[in-house]
Amino acid sequence: MNTARRTGALTALSLSLAMASAPSQAQPQRPRLLEDPNRFVGMWVTQDGHIRHELLPNGHYDEARGTRLSAYRGSYRLTGNHIDYVDDTGFTADGEFRDGVLYHAGMVLYRESTTRR
Repeated sequence: MNTARRTGALTALSLSLAMASAPSQAQPQRPRLLEDPNRFVGMWVTQDGHIRHELLPNGHYDEARGTRLSAYRGSYRLTGNHIDYVDDTGFTADGEFRDGVLYHAGMVLYRESTTRR
């Protein structure tokens, strides 16, 4: 192989290696989490209306059961679609939001529409 060809082949190889090791502009960037921290704030009720969880924007909740208002109170923390509760006595529970429904401790709660209030 003559010197010109060898130099051209080495240049092409070097360029190819440099491009392979450099980050590609075409690679998708990691998505940023732009979740609204208040996306689940509001009243969540069982279908019969007996249990009502009001998730407040300050990270606290107020749960009513039947005619007993504020039966349980405490705080909650969201991680994605997962919710962790800690009531004022230290009792803990958790749940998950799926397709606009809250599944919590064997209960199914639905977001109360603004027209029902």
